[in-house]
Amino acid sequence: MEGLKRQAEAAILEYLELFPMPRGSLFVLGGSTSEVLGERVGTHPSLEAAEAILEGLLPPLRERGIWVAVQGCEHLNRALVVEREVAKAYGLEEVTVFPHPKAGGSLATAAFLGYEDPVMVESLKAQALGGMDIGGVLIGMHLRPVAVPLRLSVRRIGEAVLIAAKTRPKLVGGARAVYTREEMLKKLEEYRQRPL
Repeated sequence: MEGLKRQAEAAILEYLELFPMPRGSLFVLGGSTSEVLGERVGTHPSLEAAEAILEGLLPPLRERGIWVAVQGCEHLNRALVVEREVAKAYGLEEVTVFPHPKAGGSLATAAFLGYEDPVMVESLKAQALGGMDIGGVLIGMHLRPVAVPLRLSVRRIGEAVLIAAKTRPKLVGGARAVYTREEMLKKLEEYRQRPL
């Protein structure tokens, strides 16, 4: 289990180096401990593996003031565990259900047991700024609309494939729009240089 903790910690530290999320951001975590242990999703849940992963992931996120929502499995319609404060801050509707390893999954169960004031919410309303998917459990519906893969050197947690994502604001506009500050400054300079 110590190896899982180290892998999770290395992954989140690299993630935060590549995508430093601001304080108050929402990060979504989904995962299958069965996949982590090399088994098919949902067949071998492990609270011990979940606790090890959370011990690696949560401290660096919390130190930076980032909120963590832990997704449950499809048996709870992918409802998530969050701190009550997060639900209030993000306007999330609380639902009544308690995760356990065979309905909700071990990660959601471990988070619920370890959070200070946990509640379950049905949806993040696509407000998560970033997230990690350990074992292909599909977190995309909780991310902001423009999700971008974030390639990490840590490719697996245990035996499970690790997929990380960040988000960016939508690009809007048409043929005249620019999308970087540098482009904007160049256009302003061209404008100033125009003949009167």
